[in-house]
Amino acid sequence: VAGSEDAFASLMNSYAGKLGMTGTHFVNSTGMPDPEHYTTVNDLAILTRALIADFPQYYKWYSQREFTFNGITQNNRNKLLWRDKSVDGVKTGHTKSAGFCLIASAQRNGMRLISIVLGAKSENARAQESQKLLNYGFRFYETRRLHGANETVTTVRIWKGEVEQLPLGLTEDLFVTVPRGQFGQIETRHNVAALIMAPAGRGRQYGSLVVSLGGEEIALRPLVALRDVAEGSLWQRLSDEALLLFE
Repeated sequence: VAGSEDAFASLMNSYAGKLGMTGTHFVNSTGMPDPEHYTTVNDLAILTRALIADFPQYYKWYSQREFTFNGITQNNRNKLLWRDKSVDGVKTGHTKSAGFCLIASAQRNGMRLISIVLGAKSENARAQESQKLLNYGFRFYETRRLHGANETVTTVRIWKGEVEQLPLGLTEDLFVTVPRGQFGQIETRHNVAALIMAPAGRGRQYGSLVVSLGGEEIALRPLVALRDVAEGSLWQRLSDEALLLFE
């Protein structure tokens, strides 16, 4: 794919950066210990979320309990696949320095959660702790849709255009997971460019949507134009030019 393991690790780091995995650095493709090869629980959650969302055609493989090749059957080491029918992945791992690790994911009643356990003492321990995390999450948290894709989140003034208002929204549905009963306490803030001039292109970013709960940011998404806006007539442009003198 990349010509060498070093080059492949560079590709991995590039993709990690695009995903927002700010605490990760790869130096090999195996995951074997190295002082410069590291990641974080949060980054592993980001990576897993991207795997599930962007590659559903491959993600289904992680729910297979066993695989037979050349007459040899290998069992999936994720014990939760046998213990909890809502679990459909994801990845086990073990080295002496990292301990027994498990990234698990489950879906119940349309809500998906990801759990990550690192440094457990045994295979059973990582499965038990993962099960506790998933059960806790499903019992005490809920996932709700805050905004739909291509739904107007806010409208802003656009100058020198064929119209005066530009609708802004999201390119994808925005779901948030919060403690049960606290969805109504969510606060949103729109950070939008101070001066937007026509022409405007559909899909172009003009700001961001910040979602917070209890003063803590829980989601950040780009706000994009939901329509094209061409330049207005000469009269519209001259009128707006005059109005801008008083802005």
